[in-house]
Amino acid sequence: MRQKIVAGNWKMNTSFQEAQALTSELMGMAGDEVRGDVKIIIFPPFPYLYSLKAQLGTNARIEVGAQNCSEHAAGAYTGEVSAGMLKSMGIQNVIIGHSERRQYFSETGPLLAQKIDGALANGLKPIYCCGEPLEEREAATHEELVKTQIEEGLFHLNAEAMKKIVIAYEPVWAIGTGKTATTDQAQEMHLVIRKHLASKFGNETAALVPILYGGSVKADNARELFACADVDGGLVGGASLKSRDFIEIIKSA
Repeated sequence: MRQKIVAGNWKMNTSFQEAQALTSELMGMAGDEVRGDVKIIIFPPFPYLYSLKAQLGTNARIEVGAQNCSEHAAGAYTGEVSAGMLKSMGIQNVIIGHSERRQYFSETGPLLAQKIDGALANGLKPIYCCGEPLEEREAATHEELVKTQIEEGLFHLNAEAMKKIVIAYEPVWAIGTGKTATTDQAQEMHLVIRKHLASKFGNETAALVPILYGGSVKADNARELFACADVDGGLVGGASLKSRDFIEIIKSA
């Protein structure tokens, strides 16, 4: 059975004090209200990682992850953070290939494959992002684009390594726009991804890989999205910055 996961990507938001307050609220609400084995992960900005992990302490409900990592292990790369550095702080999760990294920082498939390798080598759990912009969707080339993104970042792995990956499908046209893929559109693309994984790694491995939906997940649409057979949770953006909204999304999973 696949792990249900709800992850909150805070992006470049919150002051340190706001991040501490949000974490405290989530700890209390998750402890009181969340049942079952849904994995909760928060992805705050880099400067807050160690402090928020310490704040969570032995909390079993919430994990902390990084929004990115370098493809390099160490060296003269000013401003970069390596997977090994994250490991040394006890960070367990990392987002790789978010659409904003691809768009604003020109991250390519081969580069992301290097980041995946570095994360796995250091025992991190990568959430690998894929998804199409509006022009690809309108041109009906979105399936091929997403398949290519999967191939470039993940098809160099073996089946055992692939079982350690989480995938997030994020239709770029639905991120921060207020638009959301319909449940049919979400399920269709998640199934496309799972079948493509099966073509490389086999049905058994493909069936074990959690695939999250990452396009404007909100408290009022999460339950319907998460009910889809191949949607295993969400990578949540703006709604994860409001503790009540985020907890309601988690409860929907």
